[in-house]
Order: sequence, then structure tokens, then C-alpha cells
Amino acid sequence: MDQPATGSENRPRTAWALQDPLLTEYYDTEWGRPVTSERGLYERIVLESFQSGLSWLTVLKKRDALREVFAGFDPEVVAGFTEEDIDRLLGDARIIRNRAKIEAAITNAQATVALRDAGGLPAFVWRHTPEQSCVPTTEDEIPSQSVESRELAKDLRKHGFRFVGPVTAFALMCAVGMVDAHVTSSHLRGVCGLRDAAGQLTEDGRRFVYELTATSR
Repeated sequence: MDQPATGSENRPRTAWALQDPLLTEYYDTEWGRPVTSERGLYERIVLESFQSGLSWLTVLKKRDALREVFAGFDPEVVAGFTEEDIDRLLGDARIIRNRAKIEAAITNAQATVALRDAGGLPAFVWRHTPEQSCVPTTEDEIPSQSVESRELAKDLRKHGFRFVGPVTAFALMCAVGMVDAHVTSSHLRGVCGLRDAAGQLTEDGRRFVYELTATSR
């Protein structure tokens, strides 16, 4: 097995988390912890879609500005953005100025609001939680997509979402705690609190997912 990557405090982490202090902070405080609010999930969808073709570090460096220009990632506000707003965003050098991604953020806000009539985005996303998660000993063992991420991407697109292919959907699932993609040597393996050491949902984990998704059943 590869030796675990460690930071200055000698806590083992996934190797990508040590490439920059911003990545380390994100890894230690956010990545893989359950996100269950509508706004939180909408934000992660927007950020993952903006990451397409870029590094995650680039997105994190732009995150505060993206949060500002997208009204704190309030989907109801962003859903009402106009062509004038798009032009304003395209002129803002602090963010990733990609028209297709900006338009997708607005379209995805509209789709998020529309999903409220079907139980809401959190229930819709989390019902794709796999029973079994990956158990990677090295980063090379972390898949780029899964059966569940392909289904999630398909269902999101069916409901009007854009820039949400299977790879983006899998990255989302890892980021919000649906999949535990921490390598087994990481001090944060199991931080989601939903799975056992073998990556299987525990009874408490199943109950958590069921209660969260009951409105969409």
C-alpha cells in the first residue's frame, strides 16, 4: 500500500488535499460531510459544474466571488436572473467567465425551485445514495463515476439540470457525503457518519437517508 499523505500535523489525508492550503482546509472542514439543505446542494452543483475542465483549486479560489454574484447561492433569486445579469457576470473578472456555465447555474436554479413540488432537491439527490461505497486504499482506486452517479445525472437532466454528467454527479456525491471517497488511511475516513469500515450503510445511515428522502417516495 502507498504511504498515506500527511500534513504538517502528521494527520493522514488524501494526497490532493495537500497540494494547497485552501485544498487542505476544504478537505478537513467540508469534503465528505453530509450536505442536506437545498441551498447547500444547489451551491455544490454550481461549483462542480464550474469545475468542469478546470482544477478544483481554481474553483475554490473563486468561490467567495461566485457566492457573492449568485446571491449566496439562493436558487430562488438566481432563478430570476436575466440576460442583463448574465452580461454583468461575464464582465466580472473575479469569477469563471464561461457563458454556458453561468447560464447552467441559472437554469439549475430554476430546476431546483421546480423540484420543490416533488419533495425538493435534497430528497431528490439523496435518494440516489448507494448502499455500498467505495473503500479506496489509494487515490487510483477511487472511481470517476458509478451506477448511482449515472442514474443521478440522468434524473437531474430529466428535470432540466445542465452540466451534470455522471462524473460531475459522482464528484457531487463524494463532496456531500453520499459516497465516502476518503482513502482508508485518511484521518477523515468515515467522517460522513453513515457507513461502517467496509463502506456499507449502517442502520443509522439507512434511517438518515430514508428520513431525508421520504418526501420524494
